[in-house]
Amino acid sequence: MDGVVLHDRLAAAPWMDPALWRLPGMKPLHLDDWLIRDEAFAGQMALRDDLIVNRQSLVHAIRPEAESGARECLDLVLAALASDPGYRIGNGTVRRPDGIEVDLDRDTPLLTLGRLLQADVCVMTSGPAGHVLSGAILCFPASWTLAEKIGRPLTAIHTPVPEYDSDVAGRVQRLFDAIRPERPLWRANAILHHDPTLFHPRREADPPALRHGAPGGRFLRSERQTLRRLPQSDAVIFTIHTTVIPVERLTGEQKSSLADTSLKSG
Repeated sequence: MDGVVLHDRLAAAPWMDPALWRLPGMKPLHLDDWLIRDEAFAGQMALRDDLIVNRQSLVHAIRPEAESGARECLDLVLAALASDPGYRIGNGTVRRPDGIEVDLDRDTPLLTLGRLLQADVCVMTSGPAGHVLSGAILCFPASWTLAEKIGRPLTAIHTPVPEYDSDVAGRVQRLFDAIRPERPLWRANAILHHDPTLFHPRREADPPALRHGAPGGRFLRSERQTLRRLPQSDAVIFTIHTTVIPVERLTGEQKSSLADTSLKSG
């Protein structure tokens, strides 16, 4: 199937951890664990490269207020990748673990990040209405579109997710306000789908059946999401590392607990 890269294992099953499954479900994250790569790296990166080249207007957007945060994020990512033996950082290029050379274009930092990392990267900046999505490289959207969400605050970004009510929105905004550069956070979600396609945009006006998951779906889609405040620009970086796995590949314990869980989009 075109646009499908399947995982062999699910590292974290959020429905098995009450601290993750209860919205907003944030847990502390060690800085060394901010970025991860897994067995689907080569396949996902090939898809990301193709989307960035051929569908760039759908996966990339940046507003002026996000530019300093995006450049700062690129610097932090390069510092982190320097300790990953799979990457080779040279003079103006980076060789990825799959052997692909990526030019370090600091004039388009989000596009560069999109070709270096499995994770999508969103830049959130503070505004009068709270934190706003001001820039993103979003190759693997889970039933939303970047064009509809760019420039919008947290509450509007999560429209029309029914679980994201005013109480949850207030708690999430307080998390964004309080997060410290040295103490990132992470959460995870999970939803069942019949369609395992990674690039899965949907408009807010689409029927719920198209935007949400499908009970009994053969594939489980899970996002490992992290929040990290940048010390210089004060932007908050939101990363999304996506796993799509056939349900039959889950461990016995994961499948057993999944049968007793009502999965919702996160």
